[in-house]
Amino acid sequence: MTVLFIILGIMMIACGFSCMFTPLLTFMQVGYFVVILMAVFGIAGIIRAIADKKFGVNFAFSILSVILGVVMMAFPESLLFAQSVMLIIEAIWFIVLGIITIRAAIMVKKSGSKVWIAELIFGILAILIGCYACFHPMVMAVSIGILIGISFIETGFTLIFSGIASDN
Repeated sequence: MTVLFIILGIMMIACGFSCMFTPLLTFMQVGYFVVILMAVFGIAGIIRAIADKKFGVNFAFSILSVILGVVMMAFPESLLFAQSVMLIIEAIWFIVLGIITIRAAIMVKKSGSKVWIAELIFGILAILIGCYACFHPMVMAVSIGILIGISFIETGFTLIFSGIASDN
């Protein structure tokens, strides 16, 4: 499982930098990037929950992420319809992602690992991005490529740190 999390993390980081360096393209394809992010995050969360035999809030959020991703992939016209609503959905998703990442950081800290600080910082950043997006959706629309890139990078590092923490 450690290797899988590290590989997924590296892939997410690479996608994040791609989004940041091509923000206009990212904005034009925002729905597909969010679908990928939701699906990867959800699959990794489900695998981790099954491996740890913990079926709480993280597991439920992971299942929800996969379901939303699959529905959006199955009905691409919903991406066109939801382009304006997508900003609010993304904002809420970033906030929930941040809360779950902070909760994971607290759990990692209890295990004695030192990577909890990075996870805590990434969780706080995700919440700040989500709050910012809620209050300034037009600015979010313009800067969505950079923000999604940051989220991909944050999720990638979280996956890598989770993989390292589970190995200890």
